Amino acid sequence: MFETIKYEVVNQVAWVIMNRPDKLNAFTEQMNKEITKALKQASSDESVRSIVITGEGRAFSSGQDLAEVDENMDHGHVLRTRYGPMMKQLSRCEKPVIAAINGVAAGAGFSLALACDFRIASEKASFVQAFIHVGLIPDSGNLYFLPKLVGTAKALELAILGEKIKVEQAKELGLVTKVVTVDSWNEEVAAFANKLANMPTQAIGLIKRSIQASWNMSYEEYLEQEAYGQRIAGLSEDHKEGVTSFIEKRKPAFKGK
Repeated sequence: MFETIKYEVVNQVAWVIMNRPDKLNAFTEQMNKEITKALKQASSDESVRSIVITGEGRAFSSGQDLAEVDENMDHGHVLRTRYGPMMKQLSRCEKPVIAAINGVAAGAGFSLALACDFRIASEKASFVQAFIHVGLIPDSGNLYFLPKLVGTAKALELAILGEKIKVEQAKELGLVTKVVTVDSWNEEVAAFANKLANMPTQAIGLIKRSIQASWNMSYEEYLEQEAYGQRIAGLSEDHKEGVTSFIEKRKPAFKGK
């Protein structure tokens, strides 16, 4: 089904693995389309309750494959037809999405990681705003998410200077949820994904929707959005299970419904 990525579902977790290790998982048009398709598939699959995006080999993604770039390219068209659909599909996903950053995340690879809900980073991971080095601006939603995570001044600094961000600095800046050693990488990423897969999935989706909505709403408008979301959550099976398990003093068994 896929040629540039791997896709599998294990224990309610969908794994989207960029699979061009010899090219440091650089994006091609085909990879953009395959990631978009995989995210759409995972979003609509009721058996999937969390999603992991990661890279095969020693990199997460080095960004755009420059072999597909020429001096006559309309970069705006590329964003509208390739990266835009991929990032929009990711933003529409109401299931928790984890970027498992196993190595360098540069350019659009950095942007993809920023757009995820959680970023689990290997001790060998690093981040690079590579765009400035080829005379471009950060794209694929990069500057939409980055200032919200690190603040305007730091986002401006990272975008213009384009210096490598080592994993320790990334953790200090709030870019990374957790740093994991190489020896425990597979186990810890799987454990984190499985933890999310066993949480109340519908409530997670409503939390994501509420945070996104808050960026463009007045406080009064947000309170109405909050009431709307809480009504839906309050009618869910997982809410009933949460209350029942609390009364019965046992661990809840959420079903994501």
